[in-house]
Amino acid sequence: LTKVEAAVDSRSAVLKSEAFVTRDSILNITVTQRKPVVRFQKNDGGFYADAEGYIFPLQSSYSSHVQIIDGAIPLAANSGYKGDIEDPQEKAWFKSVMNVVNFMEGSRTWKGKIVQIHVDRKGELTLVPREGNEIFLFGQPHSVPEKFAKMEKYYTTIIPEKGAKKYKTVDVRFDNQIVCK
Repeated sequence: LTKVEAAVDSRSAVLKSEAFVTRDSILNITVTQRKPVVRFQKNDGGFYADAEGYIFPLQSSYSSHVQIIDGAIPLAANSGYKGDIEDPQEKAWFKSVMNVVNFMEGSRTWKGKIVQIHVDRKGELTLVPREGNEIFLFGQPHSVPEKFAKMEKYYTTIIPEKGAKKYKTVDVRFDNQIVCK
């Protein structure tokens, strides 16, 4: 049974398995699957990560509907990697980006509204909404509630006054201001 569990646990999408045999000699295996919360897409391929920062490869037969992050992702992992994020700087960056993702997922206003997060070479985020033709220059992944409050103000105040197709970029990186271009 230990070997069966080890074989099943070796699959990257499996969090934990338990194998047991009933009195009537039937083998039972319970499997707890890893829950991907984000998909990173890099030039050399992509991978999922769960909430704890465990990275595992994309599955060829299944695609999870999670937030997609692409661009200059500062994680050393590649498409075949599986395991925890070990580097302290990478782990800190992952946690800060997960704060953004978790904020969106926990919000009735923002859940499902952002389809892509792009990371530039300076580590700044650009958020692409599902609807509209503007993009949001979010900057570094900190002051998350304040930046989303400014994005909401853009939708509730600026769009009704100026119109939906007036701006291409909405910059929420700076304190106490929204810069629309």
